Amino acid sequence: MINFNGELQAPENLKLSSENRAFKYGDAIFETIKVMHKKVIFWEDHYFRLMASMRMLRMKIPLTFTLEFLEQEILKTVSVHETADSFRIRLNVFRKDGGMYTPKTNNIDFIIEVNVNSYQMKETYSLDVYKDFYNYSGLLSTIKTNNRMLNTLASIFADENDLDNCILLNEKKGVVEVTNGNIFVVKGNVIKTPALSEGCIKGIARNKVIEIFSKNKEFTLEEVSISPFEIQKADEIFITNAIIGVQPVTSYKKKKFTTGIGKKIASNLRVMQIAGI
Repeated sequence: MINFNGELQAPENLKLSSENRAFKYGDAIFETIKVMHKKVIFWEDHYFRLMASMRMLRMKIPLTFTLEFLEQEILKTVSVHETADSFRIRLNVFRKDGGMYTPKTNNIDFIIEVNVNSYQMKETYSLDVYKDFYNYSGLLSTIKTNNRMLNTLASIFADENDLDNCILLNEKKGVVEVTNGNIFVVKGNVIKTPALSEGCIKGIARNKVIEIFSKNKEFTLEEVSISPFEIQKADEIFITNAIIGVQPVTSYKKKKFTTGIGKKIASNLRVMQIAGI
């Protein structure tokens, strides 16, 4: 079952018109959310990011779109699915039908989709750089819009080359993120992650990991511009997103990495998820 504007229905019964703006113009945003044991993980962070994105894209936020309302809609949709410990939720918000580039209205529709989350941390995980196209830096790139063509092409490249993931670059040839998450680079006691000004998504797990390191005096965390050459010289690399939490990287080109810090941060993040922080 899926949830369309608060109504549960079978996916085959969902009727979206040819004028759907998410389809025609990518005029849509989404949140990928984890639900564990009937608890929406880091829900406040997701909600406030969604609200900020809707405001930036001039979408009209319904008065009913409260923190509590959307949380209940997510849990309502999860409740009719098979019993599982962990679910992957996609909350999609898009402007109502009509108009060309200029919409007829800024009012919105929403869809909530539910899938069982079966992801497990991989013991080996390989990366390389995707160079065919760039993710342009700027504020719009920090929003999770439905335009994921670059991520799609990079994922195809990874699949064709027996890689687990690809690093995306911006027009300045700086590291932005990977196809499905943010990236952290460890060298000695310095942890680096691309600054938001580089064009990376404002990741929920990214923010939680930054919070963890801000309380750890053993390491210094920097949000900066990162060159691909720094990946080659790193001691350790790990990636983050709301579903996987933390995934340590074991290889980049011919370089092999240790995974101790990434696994420790993964454990810390799991504790935060369970605690509902």
